[in-house]
Amino acid sequence: MSTSADYYEILGVARDANGDEIKRSYRRLAIKWHPDQNPGNAEAEAKFKECAEAYEVLSDPERRQMYDQYGHAGLRGRPAHDFRTMDPSDIFSMFTDIFGGQPGGGRQRRGPARGYDLETEVEITLREVVDGCEREVAFKRAEVCGTCKGNGAKPGTRPVACPTCGGQGQVQQQGLGGLFRMVTTCPSCQGRRTVVKDKCAECRGSGRGAVQRKLKVRIPKGIADGQVVRVQGEGEPPSANESPDGTGIRGDLHIVVRVEEDERFERDGIDLLTTLDISFATAALGGTAVVQTIDGESETDLSPGTQHGELFRLTGKGVPELGGPGRGDLIVAVRVQVPTKLTARQRDLIQQLKATEEPAKPAKDGEGSPKGKGGKDGRKRGGFWGKMKETFGE
Repeated sequence: MSTSADYYEILGVARDANGDEIKRSYRRLAIKWHPDQNPGNAEAEAKFKECAEAYEVLSDPERRQMYDQYGHAGLRGRPAHDFRTMDPSDIFSMFTDIFGGQPGGGRQRRGPARGYDLETEVEITLREVVDGCEREVAFKRAEVCGTCKGNGAKPGTRPVACPTCGGQGQVQQQGLGGLFRMVTTCPSCQGRRTVVKDKCAECRGSGRGAVQRKLKVRIPKGIADGQVVRVQGEGEPPSANESPDGTGIRGDLHIVVRVEEDERFERDGIDLLTTLDISFATAALGGTAVVQTIDGESETDLSPGTQHGELFRLTGKGVPELGGPGRGDLIVAVRVQVPTKLTARQRDLIQQLKATEEPAKPAKDGEGSPKGKGGKDGRKRGGFWGKMKETFGE
């Protein structure tokens, strides 16, 4: 293996990612680091090879299992692929699954050529999730060179037929020690069928140039962290190999939305979770309390004898349902604040109260735990409800 870096980190996926997630991440990175997109960039070429190596392992269930158990050491001495046990139609599946087309890089299309998709990120607040918002996103994309109109040749000259493939765009090669012949993309012209002798100074013969693009995008209400907004046609034009002048279908722009963490609330689907601090006297006697919601302050009545850890729900104070008319609730956990410093009079009054109290009875199984959403005891085991566990105990 050529790298000692963690394959999951290379592809930017979790260790429990499924095959589709791994494939999607590899496709995005392969597009980003492909040598055609980064001519002359040795670092990009190295990253491209690194991503391909990571995908080759993680897309193979058996090799992935060995890697998960033993790391890189578990792959030593194992061939990258056992071609003799594979169906011939699957030999190039790694490439055809990701990019489509026929073995060796050639593409057979019934419709017009399509450009690559692009991906970028935006960050919004929880408040903006409730209202929806507009963001300006900036990104780079390849465009047809305005000087050579995409053919890569110096103005006043034209590309000539590739001498390697005779203008066919493909060559035949012996595969796997002569077991069969395979047709692959011409290494000289990269399938374009022509080569440029006098290159365009603007794009250095690539026919494409990177341009900065800014775009205002509407982020819908109720969107969750990690969800994607797709803007059709804001990706790149077809590659110079497929359509030198850019004729065809542009790719799309995928905007990954990241939602900032909020110190006051934690999100659970369309519901929000928060805490309410009340005094010992309010818990015992009841009264009106002010709850901080995502929309502002809201008053609520607490009944006498409200318990530490008790949950109640404010309907319609959560986040909107994405694409729907509904809105979630705000689930509030009560925290009774026991005073740490008492005046002489306060101490005397509490002593009088203590004298009138009956001895506490042991709680029965299942009693004393706050009930609500998030598991059999109403609490999640991480984040907000993990903190509640630490506060209230089991």
